[in-house]
Amino acid sequence: MLIRKGTPADLPQVFDLVMELAIYEKAPQEVENSVAQMLQDGFGDKPIFEFFVAELEGHIVGTAIYYYRYSTWKGKALYLEDLVVSESSRGKGLGKKLLDAIVFEAKKVNAKQVRWQVLDWNEPAINFYKKLGADLDSEWINCTLTEAQINNY
Repeated sequence: MLIRKGTPADLPQVFDLVMELAIYEKAPQEVENSVAQMLQDGFGDKPIFEFFVAELEGHIVGTAIYYYRYSTWKGKALYLEDLVVSESSRGKGLGKKLLDAIVFEAKKVNAKQVRWQVLDWNEPAINFYKKLGADLDSEWINCTLTEAQINNY
């Protein structure tokens, strides 16, 4: 088992994990991203995300994709966009090790928070996060403008 920073060569396998997550969340039709776009966004002139991968026997079976955000009240924060472990590799502690890598990264860069979201029906993930001691906040409402809404603004 190896947890390491992701590289451009990892993106095809990472994108497969993103698609696995989308299927699990019953929304594969919502994925508009691509390996090529992730390559540009993660390794282009102005990278906007980073990621860790979990390897078992030379195969990537998990990922934690994150970026930095800013809280005017707290300062620098790390936002965990996706934490995915392939269904066939769950139960081996990889999710915990990936989250550990995120927390260690937050400490390294002096982030004041690590934040993420979880769907309200995803009981296995909710229980995992509760077991780790995370605060699950039901007070805040997510707001989104879609690409179409942005274009029509």
